[in-house]
Amino acid sequence: MDFLKSAVASAISKGPPFPYTFGDRVDVDRSIWSLYNGTKKEDGSNCSIFSFEINDSTRSRLPLARNALRKLRTLRHPGVVRIIDSVETDAYIHIATERVTPLSWYIRREALNTETIKWGLHSTAITLKFINEEAASIHGNIRASSIYTAESGEWKLAGFEVLSSMKDDDPVTYKFGGLLPDSGRYAAPEVVKGGWDALRNQPIHAADSWNFGTLIYEVFNAGAFTNSEQLAQAKRIAPNMVPSYKRLIQQNPKTRLSVAHFLDQGSRSRAFFDTPLIHVAQFVENMGVKNQKEREEFLRELEETGDQFPEDFFKAKILPELLKSVEFGGGGPKVFSVVLKIGEKLSDEEWESNITPCIARLFSIPDRATRVFLLDNLPKMIGHLSNKVVNDKVFPEMLTGFSDVAPIVREQTVKAVLVIVPKLSDRNVNGDLLKYLAKTQNDEQPGIRTNTTICLGKIARNLGPNTRQKVLTAAFTRALRDPFVHARNAALLALAATADVFDENDCAARLLPAITPSLVDKEKLVRAQANKTLEVFLQRIKALTANYPDTAMPNPAATDSGAAAPRMGTAQTDESSWAGWAISSFTKKLSAASGEIERAASPGGLGSEPRPASAPIAAAQTRPGLSAEVRTTSTLALQRKALSPTTPARTNFLGDEDNEDNDPDAWGDLDEDKFFDALDSSGSTKSKPTNTESFSEWGEPDIASMANKSKNPLPKGLTRKPTAPRIGVVNAPSNVKGSVAAARKPLNKSMGMKPIVAGTKTTPAPVAKVEVKADAWDDDADGWGDGWDI
Repeated sequence: MDFLKSAVASAISKGPPFPYTFGDRVDVDRSIWSLYNGTKKEDGSNCSIFSFEINDSTRSRLPLARNALRKLRTLRHPGVVRIIDSVETDAYIHIATERVTPLSWYIRREALNTETIKWGLHSTAITLKFINEEAASIHGNIRASSIYTAESGEWKLAGFEVLSSMKDDDPVTYKFGGLLPDSGRYAAPEVVKGGWDALRNQPIHAADSWNFGTLIYEVFNAGAFTNSEQLAQAKRIAPNMVPSYKRLIQQNPKTRLSVAHFLDQGSRSRAFFDTPLIHVAQFVENMGVKNQKEREEFLRELEETGDQFPEDFFKAKILPELLKSVEFGGGGPKVFSVVLKIGEKLSDEEWESNITPCIARLFSIPDRATRVFLLDNLPKMIGHLSNKVVNDKVFPEMLTGFSDVAPIVREQTVKAVLVIVPKLSDRNVNGDLLKYLAKTQNDEQPGIRTNTTICLGKIARNLGPNTRQKVLTAAFTRALRDPFVHARNAALLALAATADVFDENDCAARLLPAITPSLVDKEKLVRAQANKTLEVFLQRIKALTANYPDTAMPNPAATDSGAAAPRMGTAQTDESSWAGWAISSFTKKLSAASGEIERAASPGGLGSEPRPASAPIAAAQTRPGLSAEVRTTSTLALQRKALSPTTPARTNFLGDEDNEDNDPDAWGDLDEDKFFDALDSSGSTKSKPTNTESFSEWGEPDIASMANKSKNPLPKGLTRKPTAPRIGVVNAPSNVKGSVAAARKPLNKSMGMKPIVAGTKTTPAPVAKVEVKADAWDDDADGWGDGWDI
């Protein structure tokens, strides 16, 4: 093989330039030619090269090679091997043709079914009829080795070594017919008896009809033809073809059926050439002039007989014609469905070169039927489309479907997102795609809104990490409020499927509050799914917080040993003592409780005039003659007398409508930061009042209130006077909305309040009448105050 290639290359180098490269040699039986697969140097396109080396052993057959080259140049027909280029020197003859394969290869492997054989014989009969009748010539070499299959799968006729016109002065057939390989085995009976000159007195078709009969026998019986006696046994020849076949092999050339008549008999209704495969092949060649009804019939037959066609015929012959019909002939979706069926047999390179350009152009066509068909069949095409084609040509045209006035187009566009999103760039996914999906989630059609939610759930992991949680949280929480039951259910399903993309903060703060209303949905379908989704998120939160530390407070052991660090107690876990104090923030060591408890200044030193309970008290003035023990005893006695049991005890927590200190909302007034403050630098602590009813809201003893509630005479130095209402607090009925909140309002800055200095007399300031409105706190954005109606 290598030696032959080098010899061919050496011969070419000595002759005129031949712009083709020789490839692998293809074996051909009983032929004067050596066949090679070749490529064109200019563009690398495929071709075949028939080569005839001129030497002493082959010089006798040189007239056959030259005649074949001359006839290939002059005889042009669709059923004849197409010549591209040729070169002839004293050393060789090279003929470059379209890429072909010997038919004998398929015959030996029995790779041809009956319908394909009929289609090939039909094509060869048409070509041979043209040679015998229109060209008035004798082929003289009809056999399996003279027929080749093109890249389209069609049978092409060659072997023109003795082809000659009867109008020539000295036809080559009569002169050199005996030089053909195996000429005696394939010769007609009259040639065997009288030589090739015997054909001069016979009809033009006589020799070719006989050889066409031998060809039929070869292709149906896998080439098992050795002598003419075998022809009488039809064996595996199609039964409806046998009567006409026997007339082709008649011994008498005068009664022998011509190929043209054989073709006519086979083309009749229900005859052997009346097959869907042959009809489709004929229709494809004239598809551009057929009407709509004829096209539909053609497509029906094509779908029925698609498996009978050679794959190469689909690729090279039918597919280009169908694509032309789709784009320019108004073939529409029905024709394109056949294109996709053929495309399943194509390689990626063949798909990209043949179908991809057509798909890109079809997406730009403003025809809704075509667009819906393309979107429905996108799963069949997406695997063959490159990322560049999808992002640059398909996706920009596909975006117009999101805003189309036809709901079917919008819905199919949303569904097609799942197919196309793996090939989209991050910019397209997180940009234009999300923008249009936000519109379809507010679509007027509930089905489109539902499908949009499903789509977002399935493409969640294709979204960018920076936008994923934000977009999905907003989309799913919106869908949970959709009036369409299936939209709400789809939101719950999507949340359960994408729970792993949310962090613990979004799960707890945003998604769980949005899911819980669905637990009481009017539809059982939604309620059931809400329970499942809620459980998924609870498990998600537990998993995310499993490694959290027990507390975020600093470790007391890490503080400086020299500093007075507060001791934090351990929370009580006993369920029976749930009302006990949870934590003690103050140390109980006696060494830290040193010093004296500061007592309030005596009211007697402030004058006889009453003052508001909330007025600031001046610095404590102690009498110089009394010891600390006496002062402390006097103060405690005063407090015991004020809290004497003569005042009836109140058993109902909310029963005293005049006591604003019983307001349960007052728990919200506690300043948690101050409530849990540690000791100051001096180590002193603030005394805790034993009865909250005896102290004002600002932490001072309300002496006037205690005096009014006790029937015992007041201690010396105190007089009973009408008690002015405390500034900023009004005893409003507890059933008035907003009264409790009004009592908690801070003091108005316009109300003057000056400290009282000991030893001076002050004139009581007129008390301003405060008017409380029921809606004093209606500006609360959350509206929490409205929920506390007492």
